[in-house]
Amino acid sequence: MPVPIRRLCVALTLCCALLAGSTACGSSDTTGTTKAASASQAAPAADTPSPTTSAEKRKFAKTRFVLDAGLAAGATYQWIVKPWKAGKFKKGAKGRKTALVKAALAGAFTYNRLKAAKKNAQGDPTLSKALAPLSAGIAALKDLPSKLRKGDENAASSFDDIINQVKDAGKSAGAPVKDKVPTTSQLTRGS
Repeated sequence: MPVPIRRLCVALTLCCALLAGSTACGSSDTTGTTKAASASQAAPAADTPSPTTSAEKRKFAKTRFVLDAGLAAGATYQWIVKPWKAGKFKKGAKGRKTALVKAALAGAFTYNRLKAAKKNAQGDPTLSKALAPLSAGIAALKDLPSKLRKGDENAASSFDDIINQVKDAGKSAGAPVKDKVPTTSQLTRGS
């Protein structure tokens, strides 16, 4: 049974936090005053745990960005762009209702994953600069699933354009995004 990526990311984060915590707590000095001084200095660090160094945070943020943007791109292409190009959204087309339901789910999923990708990109200075101009476009995607249901064919084009811009921004920041089609369960859960 495959393990969801989110669980793997959480497990990896917890392992890194435990490893960083155990190495930070070790001390080879045995004098009591040094231990007391170390404990008083370590107390603020315990209030704000940092599981990784800043360099590792950047790498992890970039990886998560690539994953989220790839899932958004895959969902958009599979359930919005392909049916749109095949004419499934036109009135009277065979399988129109099914295509619209899938497109609406994919639209909501894409919006969710692009918001997550944007949040992850903020952890990497290069990615955050590359994605800054796209924030308004990502926010505009929120209303597009309802436009698809109403039969607005330009909505599919808008999804495709935003996905391509996110891919280009990722590529320019050294994080190339490849389409990854989400499973149906991921699509219905929204993650």
